[in-house]
Amino acid sequence: MQIGLVAVRSGVPAKTIRYYEEIGLVAKPERSASGYRIYGNQDVDILRFVSRARSLGFSISDVRNLLALFEDHERASADVKNIALEHVSEIERKMAELASMRLTLLHLADKCHGDERPKCAILDGLAQGSPGGETVE
Repeated sequence: MQIGLVAVRSGVPAKTIRYYEEIGLVAKPERSASGYRIYGNQDVDILRFVSRARSLGFSISDVRNLLALFEDHERASADVKNIALEHVSEIERKMAELASMRLTLLHLADKCHGDERPKCAILDGLAQGSPGGETVE
């Protein structure tokens, strides 16, 4: 099957498929005599796997490792679990960072009058505050 049909069946755009091939995340398919890429059902399955892993936020490097483990029938499930739990830890770190940013912005917005006056605590906080945006009072 050609790349357009693979894109439809896998849910991965053709441009992304070509990118994944270029970086070696997925194998480059054989080509027909006329130069078209020729894919099989296994390629569709692998692309679905990659797409699902990417939708869960796994990095390209993690997806590469997960694919290797997926294809290794001698794998230890502990290796897969470790990758997943490391990713969960990274998600939790990002969530804490976002929560902190949210609180900082709410604090700054609360201090801003939000009227026609030019003075704005948000701009002051961004200009003078710590890296988190908090004003030092």
